[in-house]
Amino acid sequence: MIPEDGSILAVAVDIAFILIMAAMVLAFLRLARGPSLPDRVVALDLITVLAVAFCALFAVSSGQAAFLDVAIALALVAFLATIAFARFAERRKARGPVPPDGSGGESS
Repeated sequence: MIPEDGSILAVAVDIAFILIMAAMVLAFLRLARGPSLPDRVVALDLITVLAVAFCALFAVSSGQAAFLDVAIALALVAFLATIAFARFAERRKARGPVPPDGSGGESS
């Protein structure tokens, strides 16, 4: 199974690409199915981590270091999005549950 020219790195990169794509499909399924908002946000965060891994792996595969810059920028944006969701969830928890009718508990 090991190539004769000694390019074990090429085989490992190909296997890693397949595993990242499989993980992306599973994360998209979790994003679509839920069942709750935190589950969906964690799935979205996982997708961004996998996208960062894909960019880094592509940088190794192609030999272009520019993709590492893309991976770093995407990781920073994903981190900020996770922090923003944590603050949103904290404020939502402090207010209490929202009624099923969507009125927000306000009386008119």
